[in-house]
Amino acid sequence: MERIIVGPGDDLQNIFDKITGPAEIFLKNGIYNQKLTLKASDVTLSGESREGVKIAFDDYAAKIHADGRVYQTFRSYTLCVTGENVKLKNLTVENYADPSGGQCVALSVICKRFFAENIDLKSHQDTLFLAPFPKNPIIKDSELVPPEWLNMTEYDAHIFKNCRIYGTVDFIFGCAEAYFKDCEIISLKCAHGGYLAAPAHPAEQKHGFYFIDCKLTDGGAGSGVYLARPWRDYGACAFVNCVADGHLADKLVNKWNDTARDKTARFAYYNLSGFNGHAEPWAKRLTEEEAREITERYHKKEAEFLK
Repeated sequence: MERIIVGPGDDLQNIFDKITGPAEIFLKNGIYNQKLTLKASDVTLSGESREGVKIAFDDYAAKIHADGRVYQTFRSYTLCVTGENVKLKNLTVENYADPSGGQCVALSVICKRFFAENIDLKSHQDTLFLAPFPKNPIIKDSELVPPEWLNMTEYDAHIFKNCRIYGTVDFIFGCAEAYFKDCEIISLKCAHGGYLAAPAHPAEQKHGFYFIDCKLTDGGAGSGVYLARPWRDYGACAFVNCVADGHLADKLVNKWNDTARDKTARFAYYNLSGFNGHAEPWAKRLTEEEAREITERYHKKEAEFLK
């Protein structure tokens, strides 16, 4: 496997454009103030240390692009991964835009299989996007992104292990089958409490976002933080064996404004410590067997990815 060692003064996008997998790109400690797209497959992007390596940029939804139009959500990313079988390890990806500018994505994952371990993701609204994109209705800024992103139909799974994810509103969103294992999900201060996840899975997709053995941390939010709200009607999300700081909203989940998504969304939880409210009845309390099946599926997916 080719191994490339990179320093903060190097043009990382140029390296991304030239690399072919399998390869490892090793980042020395420092700040990489660059907006990046990684298109190569079978690549491991690893840092010298989690806190010491920072990929950072400050695009945001309301910012005017060079084409004269606003960026909107899906052009605001700091790092976008479109290659298959990409691994991120021991680094931080941050969007440091002022939250007054709207959505500001740190990491956008637009591929079938992705693995992250020991990374930090930092932003405010819409920190982490996990494709596929929702199809019904189509996203409002669809004409601003490549059609191959929108037309992605095949998917396997995305895995986040021992990661920290910071945000305020809908800061883990999309339609992927995704597993968050031993992660810390940190809710920052927000005028309206905030929402950890905004799943948008179609009805025919059985598996959605799974948070397993995660710590849900009050990073300044104080109270009134919802576990999730459905970005589309059948969004799927489950929390298994998670521990919260006591900052969760009394009703736990939200149906998304004036919609009727409480009739269709697939939200569930099991053994959620630190929650003392009365969850909405449409948030299903999983049985021990159902929770075990989720955990077993995670271990199977991880083994398939790492073999």
